[in-house]
Amino acid sequence: MAKRMRWLLLVGLAVCMSASAASAGTLDTLRQRGTLRIGYVVDEAPFSSSKPDAKPTGYAVDLCGKVADEIEHVVPQLKREYVEMTLANGFDGVKSGQVDLLCGAVTVNLERREIVDFSQPIFLTGASALLRRDSPDYLQALFLDRPAAPRPVSQHLASTSVIGVRANTTTDAILRKAQSTEISKTRIADFDTHEDGLKALEERKIDAYFADQVLLMSLAKRARNPSSLEVGDRLFTHEPYAIALRRDDGDFRLVVDRALTDFYLSDGFLPLLQSYFGSDAPMLHTQIMMEHVP
Repeated sequence: MAKRMRWLLLVGLAVCMSASAASAGTLDTLRQRGTLRIGYVVDEAPFSSSKPDAKPTGYAVDLCGKVADEIEHVVPQLKREYVEMTLANGFDGVKSGQVDLLCGAVTVNLERREIVDFSQPIFLTGASALLRRDSPDYLQALFLDRPAAPRPVSQHLASTSVIGVRANTTTDAILRKAQSTEISKTRIADFDTHEDGLKALEERKIDAYFADQVLLMSLAKRARNPSSLEVGDRLFTHEPYAIALRRDDGDFRLVVDRALTDFYLSDGFLPLLQSYFGSDAPMLHTQIMMEHVP
């Protein structure tokens, strides 16, 4: 009997310790670990990218660095570890604690909010297409006009053309949903990276490449012949980007949002935008200040 009681006590203690660990906040975990794990999504320049044996760079990565500076006020001498992730595993990585922040061109939507939480927005864009200047006329008419408001991407998808898209992205889901509502011969080709999609477009294996407009602008600059391509100016979706973080941790999210707000209000924010977005920086600065600063 005494042996059984000791066993029950040990089981109860283990359950209590497990529950305590599960309820520990991110800041408590960082104090114990001493390291902030910053996940970044590769192949998303100018938001996050990396080269072999080099620290990742990008607008979102830099903002995560500003967040890390703020966390250091709460957790002194905090080290930083950068962890390469993909959109396919990044959100599960946040949920499991593999990374504490996920930085990149990370769109906020309800499906992802079932897995992770998000900071206040860091950017706003929408989906469009990268075209060759000799891409089919109907694609140019679809993507190169400026409407007053976003239109469903399903409109005019009635050709034997091939549209490329990066797999496991919100734009991939939007494009497939649009295709399913149309009697269309348009085919969709998935690519593992944006660079693969660009190569296929230049080699005429696809007729357009569908992605967030700001990513396409950066991609076009890296083409073999940028003048042969053009980025659509019609937006078909609303894509707010944010930093992904653990769900149900209001204290940590407050630290993250406070860091972003303080930096948005600082003299260093506009120069950061200029370094990544050039002449568009003043407009982006105004937009973020008006829409994303509490």
